[in-house]
Amino acid sequence: MNPQKISIVGAGIGGIATAIRLAAKGHEVVVFEKNEVPGGKMYWIERSGYAFDAGPSLFTQPQNIEALFAAAGETMRDHFDYVSVDISCRYFFENGKRINAYTSHDRLAEELHQTVGEPKENVIRYLNASRRVYDAVGTIFLNHSLHRVSTWLHPRVLKALSAVRFSHLFGTLNGYNRAHFKTPEAVQIFNRFATYNGSNPYRAPGMLSLIPHLELTQGTYYPKGGMISIPRSLVALAKRKGVRFELNSSVERIVLDGETVKGIISNDAFHPADAVVSNVDAYYTYQRLLGKNQLAENVLRNERSSSAFIFYWGMNRSYPALHLHNIFFSHSYQQEFACLFDTKEYHEDPTIYINITSKMEEGQAPSGCENWFVMVNAPARVDFNWQEHARWLRARVIQKLERLLGEPVGAHIAVEEVLHPELIQQRTDSYLGSLYGTSSNSKFSAFLRHSNQASGVRGLYCVGGSVHPGGGIPLCLKGAEIVSGMFD
Repeated sequence: MNPQKISIVGAGIGGIATAIRLAAKGHEVVVFEKNEVPGGKMYWIERSGYAFDAGPSLFTQPQNIEALFAAAGETMRDHFDYVSVDISCRYFFENGKRINAYTSHDRLAEELHQTVGEPKENVIRYLNASRRVYDAVGTIFLNHSLHRVSTWLHPRVLKALSAVRFSHLFGTLNGYNRAHFKTPEAVQIFNRFATYNGSNPYRAPGMLSLIPHLELTQGTYYPKGGMISIPRSLVALAKRKGVRFELNSSVERIVLDGETVKGIISNDAFHPADAVVSNVDAYYTYQRLLGKNQLAENVLRNERSSSAFIFYWGMNRSYPALHLHNIFFSHSYQQEFACLFDTKEYHEDPTIYINITSKMEEGQAPSGCENWFVMVNAPARVDFNWQEHARWLRARVIQKLERLLGEPVGAHIAVEEVLHPELIQQRTDSYLGSLYGTSSNSKFSAFLRHSNQASGVRGLYCVGGSVHPGGGIPLCLKGAEIVSGMFD
């Protein structure tokens, strides 16, 4: 293998991981990032003694990071560590029920049975099926390019197909869950997993039932130092492997000779490269970096994923009823998703997610206080009057939390920052603020995500949440492994 000079556009988690793997193979790698710090959607906010992980907040499959360190010839625990969390999420319902989603199958089954009367065998059966589908189909989907014939000709594909049921492909996740659970609370909890890739459980296929396996079987974890410790430790690893980071360096264009990559233009300077890896939204890769508008429009044939509206609240008191991860469900979940994907509006009673890392680690909030990451699913849309909309949404969030907690919330907000879809688009080049590129709202959309190789351009590869295998930390790390394998 001849060493190549490789430019990576964007220092999101997928770009950083790809840089590490390529540098470990002996390539010369430079990462260009338009922001002043690497990490993409994963960054850090500090205000008046409160610290917030600004982006992804759920950590699963730490083995992906361990494998990345191993590929670079290092031991992960020397540089990055984490602890397990026995409650993956605490759920709050409008009927007053509160459910702890334990990462133990038996404890979760007992909790659902004691709290809402769900038969324990339903929970065990569902999670075992989730594991089987993940082991058969998920491992192929996550570890291999779906756009290469060799993937589909391998004998493992026939074995995988034997685990797939009609309801996985041709039914919705909601339909699948209603067939497997007796109680509406259990159905709603397992419908929620569609949001892990920004999708609608009432339209997304039953195949997404494999997602709970990642959180409830393989486990939920908390990285010491917060989620920001992931990009920080990986950037340090990349630098030790010789990767160079050019920060505050926006890439204006990918330069081609015919249909072959020759380099990039950043800050008005040409940087030659044998290959380029784009960690930018696939739409912007074609529309902005290549000027190929028709290919950009092709990306938009698949519906965009949802976005997020986030309040970062420094609370000047503690709330014992809350855990690390908390969900306050909408009273009308199906209507909420119809608003998000059909009318592109917010529901009057949105589902609210709260992440509180100060529950796990001291130093992220003043003593006796808490750092709340408060997120509402948002439509992929950037044409709102966001100041006016923030006031409207803030009032509804506070009202709902105070009703379900039975405690004052608004009066105890000491620090506040806001992140909305327009800012997400500006900071991370995520078109319309969508967090995962395309949704999985059609039967085969998960299999039709953009390839890790660019269409019709030699030497251009794609990684990150908008391309195969999808968004979220585990999938972006898997994507980096797939892309780096294309250089073997």
